[in-house]
Amino acid sequence: MEKLTEDNIRIDKWLWAVRIFKTRTLATEACKKNQISIDGNSVKPSRVLKLDDIVSVKTPEMIKQYRVKGFLAKRQSAKVVEEYVENITSQEEIDKARAQRMVKTVVRDPGMGRPSKKDRRDLEQFGYLEN
Repeated sequence: MEKLTEDNIRIDKWLWAVRIFKTRTLATEACKKNQISIDGNSVKPSRVLKLDDIVSVKTPEMIKQYRVKGFLAKRQSAKVVEEYVENITSQEEIDKARAQRMVKTVVRDPGMGRPSKKDRRDLEQFGYLEN
Protein backbone atom coordinates (compact mmCIF):
# COMPACT_ATOMS: atom_id res chain seq x y z
CA MET A 1 0.00 0.00 0.00
CA GLU A 2 1.27 3.47 -0.87
CA LYS A 3 2.19 5.99 1.78
CA LEU A 4 -0.34 8.86 2.09
CA THR A 5 1.76 11.23 4.19
CA GLU A 6 5.29 12.62 4.13
CA ASP A 7 7.49 14.11 6.85
CA ASN A 8 8.74 17.08 4.77
CA ILE A 9 6.60 18.52 2.02
CA ARG A 10 6.93 21.51 -0.30
CA ILE A 11 4.28 24.23 -0.14
CA ASP A 12 3.30 23.86 -3.80
CA LYS A 13 2.76 20.12 -3.44
CA TRP A 14 0.72 20.59 -0.23
CA LEU A 15 -1.50 23.29 -1.81
CA TRP A 16 -2.28 20.89 -4.65
CA ALA A 17 -2.76 17.83 -2.40
CA VAL A 18 -5.27 19.58 -0.09
CA ARG A 19 -7.23 20.84 -3.11
CA ILE A 20 -6.58 24.56 -2.76
CA PHE A 21 -5.26 24.61 -6.34
CA LYS A 22 -6.42 22.38 -9.18
CA THR A 23 -2.90 21.62 -10.43
CA ARG A 24 0.55 21.73 -8.89
CA THR A 25 1.66 24.06 -11.68
CA LEU A 26 -0.98 26.62 -10.64
CA ALA A 27 0.23 26.37 -7.04
CA THR A 28 3.84 26.91 -8.16
CA GLU A 29 2.88 29.94 -10.26
CA ALA A 30 0.94 31.44 -7.35
CA CYS A 31 4.04 31.13 -5.15
CA LYS A 32 6.20 32.78 -7.81
CA LYS A 33 3.70 35.68 -8.10
CA ASN A 34 3.85 36.28 -4.31
CA GLN A 35 0.23 35.21 -3.85
CA ILE A 36 1.17 32.65 -1.19
CA SER A 37 2.60 33.61 2.18
CA ILE A 38 3.35 31.81 5.43
CA ASP A 39 3.01 33.82 8.62
CA GLY A 40 3.06 37.03 6.55
CA ASN A 41 6.19 36.22 4.50
CA SER A 42 6.04 35.46 0.76
CA VAL A 43 7.43 32.03 -0.03
CA LYS A 44 9.02 30.16 -2.90
CA PRO A 45 7.43 26.94 -4.17
CA SER A 46 10.22 24.87 -2.57
CA ARG A 47 9.50 26.12 0.97
CA VAL A 48 9.07 23.21 3.39
CA LEU A 49 5.98 23.36 5.60
CA LYS A 50 5.77 22.80 9.34
CA LEU A 51 2.75 21.79 11.41
CA ASP A 52 0.50 24.69 12.49
CA ASP A 53 1.88 27.07 9.83
CA ILE A 54 -0.67 29.67 8.70
CA VAL A 55 -0.78 29.73 4.88
CA SER A 56 -2.37 32.80 3.24
CA VAL A 57 -3.61 32.60 -0.36
CA LYS A 58 -4.38 35.90 -2.13
CA THR A 59 -7.21 35.76 -4.65
CA PRO A 60 -8.74 38.70 -6.53
CA GLU A 61 -11.71 38.77 -4.13
CA MET A 62 -10.09 37.99 -0.77
CA ILE A 63 -7.23 36.56 1.26
CA LYS A 64 -7.92 32.99 2.35
CA GLN A 65 -6.08 31.54 5.34
CA TYR A 66 -5.43 27.90 6.16
CA ARG A 67 -3.77 26.13 9.10
CA VAL A 68 -1.54 23.14 8.31
CA LYS A 69 -2.75 20.14 10.33
CA GLY A 70 -0.83 17.46 8.44
CA PHE A 71 1.02 16.61 5.26
CA LEU A 72 -0.32 14.71 2.26
CA ALA A 73 1.95 13.04 -0.30
CA LYS A 74 -0.76 12.62 -2.92
CA ARG A 75 -4.05 14.27 -3.79
CA GLN A 76 -6.94 12.63 -1.93
CA SER A 77 -10.72 12.93 -1.72
CA ALA A 78 -12.23 16.01 -0.11
CA LYS A 79 -13.28 14.05 2.99
CA VAL A 80 -9.72 12.89 3.66
CA VAL A 81 -8.33 16.39 3.08
CA GLU A 82 -10.32 17.81 6.02
CA GLU A 83 -7.91 16.04 8.40
CA TYR A 84 -4.89 17.87 6.95
CA VAL A 85 -6.07 21.47 6.52
CA GLU A 86 -8.24 23.89 8.49
CA ASN A 87 -9.83 26.90 6.80
CA ILE A 88 -9.43 29.86 9.18
CA THR A 89 -10.46 32.64 6.80
CA SER A 90 -12.11 35.45 8.77
CA GLN A 91 -15.83 36.01 8.35
CA GLU A 92 -15.04 39.64 7.46
CA GLU A 93 -13.06 38.51 4.36
CA ILE A 94 -15.85 36.16 3.31
CA ASP A 95 -18.45 38.92 3.64
CA LYS A 96 -16.26 41.32 1.66
CA ALA A 97 -15.92 38.81 -1.20
CA ARG A 98 -19.66 38.12 -1.19
CA ALA A 99 -20.39 41.87 -1.39
CA GLN A 100 -17.96 42.24 -4.30
CA ARG A 101 -19.70 39.45 -6.21
CA MET A 102 -23.09 41.07 -5.66
CA VAL A 103 -21.89 44.42 -7.05
CA LYS A 104 -20.34 42.93 -10.18
CA THR A 105 -23.37 41.38 -11.81
CA VAL A 106 -24.16 41.70 -15.47
CA VAL A 107 -27.70 41.24 -16.68
CA ARG A 108 -28.17 40.25 -20.30
CA ASP A 109 -31.54 39.66 -21.84
CA PRO A 110 -32.28 36.06 -22.83
CA GLY A 111 -31.64 35.43 -26.51
CA MET A 112 -29.01 38.19 -26.83
CA GLY A 113 -26.33 35.62 -27.65
CA ARG A 114 -22.65 36.01 -26.97
CA PRO A 115 -21.30 39.49 -26.35
CA SER A 116 -19.55 41.09 -29.31
CA LYS A 117 -15.93 42.17 -29.13
CA LYS A 118 -17.04 45.72 -28.31
CA ASP A 119 -19.40 44.44 -25.60
CA ARG A 120 -16.58 42.40 -24.02
CA ARG A 121 -14.28 45.43 -24.04
CA ASP A 122 -16.97 47.52 -22.35
CA LEU A 123 -17.48 44.82 -19.71
CA GLU A 124 -13.71 44.64 -19.10
CA GLN A 125 -13.48 48.45 -18.85
CA PHE A 126 -16.10 48.54 -16.12
CA GLY A 127 -14.48 45.65 -14.25
CA TYR A 128 -17.10 42.98 -14.87
CA LEU A 129 -14.58 40.77 -16.67
CA GLU A 130 -10.86 40.35 -16.04
CA ASN A 131 -8.47 40.95 -18.93
